[in-house]
Amino acid sequence: MYRTHYSNEITEELNGHRVRVAGWVWEIKDLGGIKFLWIRDREGIVQITAPKKRVNPELFELIPKLNSEDVVAVEGIVNFTPKANLGFEILPEKLEILNRAETPLPLDPTGKVKAELDTRLDNRFMDLRRPEVMAIFRIRSSVFKAVREFFHSEGFIEIHTPKIIATATEGGTELFPMKYFEKDAFLAQSPQLYKQIMMASGLDRVYEIAPIFRAEEHNTTRHLNEAWSIDAEMAFIESEEEVMNLLERLVAYAINYVREHNVKELKLLNFELEEPKLPFPRVTYSKALEILSDLGKEIPWGEDIDTEGEKLLGKYMLENEGAPLYFLYQYPSKAKPFYIMRYDDKPEICRAFDLEYRGVEITSGGQREHRHDVLVEQIKEKGLNPESFEFYLRAFRYGMPPHGGFGLGAERLVKQMLNLDNIREVILFPRDRKRLTP
Repeated sequence: MYRTHYSNEITEELNGHRVRVAGWVWEIKDLGGIKFLWIRDREGIVQITAPKKRVNPELFELIPKLNSEDVVAVEGIVNFTPKANLGFEILPEKLEILNRAETPLPLDPTGKVKAELDTRLDNRFMDLRRPEVMAIFRIRSSVFKAVREFFHSEGFIEIHTPKIIATATEGGTELFPMKYFEKDAFLAQSPQLYKQIMMASGLDRVYEIAPIFRAEEHNTTRHLNEAWSIDAEMAFIESEEEVMNLLERLVAYAINYVREHNVKELKLLNFELEEPKLPFPRVTYSKALEILSDLGKEIPWGEDIDTEGEKLLGKYMLENEGAPLYFLYQYPSKAKPFYIMRYDDKPEICRAFDLEYRGVEITSGGQREHRHDVLVEQIKEKGLNPESFEFYLRAFRYGMPPHGGFGLGAERLVKQMLNLDNIREVILFPRDRKRLTP
């Protein structure tokens, strides 16, 4: 083994003991009679201290010949001392170069020399060597872990639905077409229809964490063409309020999990993540238009609230309600997909909601229409052919319970949680209109 301990596993109990550490050369300092080497691993930095009188001459001469980002392994004795910047050092007995790094480097992993985002993404493997970038993805990992913990604690079952489909989920044109042997097919833009079908199976409460594909010709800081969606569907509900209650508890659980388990990463990012307050405020679509009108932004009733409107609302809710997270609900029926249930007494309004986080929509959801004949009529109203959805409609003929659910954008959640500028910061290898590699 080249490594017996990560940097954060070296504790005072190991003082005087022999350990092996491995990683990348972070920094070298040559003071003549003593040489210092700092090695970076995924958990932090280790200081190697090599006094000329205490190490073999070959090792002493090798240290200044190392290049930044060379991969090395060091075996030595742990020495806890206040003189070391990290509180401890390793007095080396062996140093092995496992691989050399070419020079010059494509970017500076220390971050001292700034690089444009495109340069960073082109060299993502090296960009991740920056501790603050790695911190983002450790937090992302925690979010996914927290989401799974929450769903299982709530009695949800994880499912996996097809990503090659024959019919558009919402009848839209923003799909990536592909050839599936002799047939035409598409990459799935959502697991929506399949998770609804599961409600007729008796599973009752299901979730899925999987990629989705949207052929939207956007070039913004909050859109991706391949993203990860956290989807859930639950049966035997009386209203969309039950879905909203579940969603806000899920988001609060994920945020609090990060606050508890990613203290080091949040410190690296110099970011304080506030504890969310439950319940999140609820704002009707009509009330949102009134607020925007007072702010000088006019949106005709029935139209989507655009990006500018979302930002204005987000600022208003934060300043007046102290709420970075809030729901918009009771949308116009014509603005939402065919599968959303409408109010019987006000069919122009439907049981849909969006969850906004710092002025960005991170979730869409609602109560679904479970009555077969009503659903068919709503499909027709949207200008779609019910025959194209026969595999989906079939499940509604044989006992479909009332149900609802949501799709939560994982990248948007992490981006807004950390208040980052660009969604490409929170996905390893972004796919957008211009980027297909690496």
